[in-house]
Amino acid sequence: MGENVGREIELAIDKVAHGGVTVARHEGRVVFVGDAIPGERVIARVTDDRKNAFWRADTVRVLDPSPHRREHVWAAAGLDVDPEFRPGGAEFGHIRLAHQRKLKADVLAESMERMAGIEARVEVEALPLRDAATDGRASGEPVQDENGTGWRTRVRLHVDDTGRLGPYAARSHRVIRVRELPLATPELAAAAPLDEHFPGEEHVDLVAPSTGEPRLIVGTQSPTEITERVGEREFRLDDSGFWQVHVSAARTLTDAVRHALDLRLLDLDADNLDLYGGVGLLAAAVADRAGADDMLITSVESSPRATEHARHNLREWPGATAETGRVERWLRSRLAAAGPAERQRMREATVVLDPPRAGAGREVIDSLAEFGPAQLIYVACDPVALARDTGLLAEKGYELRTLRAFDLFPNTHHLEAVASFVRRG
Repeated sequence: MGENVGREIELAIDKVAHGGVTVARHEGRVVFVGDAIPGERVIARVTDDRKNAFWRADTVRVLDPSPHRREHVWAAAGLDVDPEFRPGGAEFGHIRLAHQRKLKADVLAESMERMAGIEARVEVEALPLRDAATDGRASGEPVQDENGTGWRTRVRLHVDDTGRLGPYAARSHRVIRVRELPLATPELAAAAPLDEHFPGEEHVDLVAPSTGEPRLIVGTQSPTEITERVGEREFRLDDSGFWQVHVSAARTLTDAVRHALDLRLLDLDADNLDLYGGVGLLAAAVADRAGADDMLITSVESSPRATEHARHNLREWPGATAETGRVERWLRSRLAAAGPAERQRMREATVVLDPPRAGAGREVIDSLAEFGPAQLIYVACDPVALARDTGLLAEKGYELRTLRAFDLFPNTHHLEAVASFVRRG
């Protein structure tokens, strides 16, 4: 810890940066500032000065507030709480929702221009406040309220050395005890055992599936099977397995992938792929859009349990298969074994990929380029990783055709994007 940690400095906030922080300068040095808004002048406390190039700081007082500032949606994370004791997970909760979306769009646009050389200004689309009988909920039931709360169906809480639960503080492994979880769906928040003790455990997961009651997963207890409903379709998965967090995210991404597909390039007999396929959500979206029971598509996923569920969830399509494997290794193996006829089917393929936050990366992009599919639909949860991979795809002869972004994580800096690429020539 350096000599400046704990020092309070006055800063003029310039712009937003990736990661839920803003950017200012102090005596020529970049400072990344939490709990601020571009255009504000604030007093911030230095929390990290270990890097010569930049410091980190948290806002403790606002001198000139932005017109987009509001009372934080999570009182425990408000400015009247010492930064050391503010829970993480709602880093944009002090910003009005419309401006949150603008800031997210700015980060996406800046990333695409800087890393891919593409001017791609898009509007981050808000989800409706009410949903008509989707995701297993009654017609007219709120999806999220006007403050952007009440949408999380999955929450992980950590256990401190006394056995009490809470989220981590921002950029820390320090557990913060809280009295409420405003981003959680009402039923999940009501089920949260915030006053109970879990000695000897590391974490407790709270899950509210779209069918059935909320449940707790304590530590590494054995998984239990649950069912998630997306429109009229049901998906089987483990309660500890991956599923989209926002109550309407699965439906939103299903629709976005369907719309991003170019049906003129969708060959039912090609070696179509769903990479990082999970339990088959997006493979089902593609097959549904194709409208043919005999479409060929392979879902590739590293989790054996998720692969098992994907086989079940895709069972109505005889041409759908699910295989377990790390995507980069699976692609290399498939390419090494491919003969001329299979190589041709690869070039006629549609590939959907939904990688983790780090993105697909060069190794996967290089293999995909050798695979040579006619179109790719890329679902991204990180704008910088998407921009980097867009640049890599451009080097390999793929053109960005469409790009949409969705506010699936209100009151956080996260967004979800769906991009489509086509092979040039």
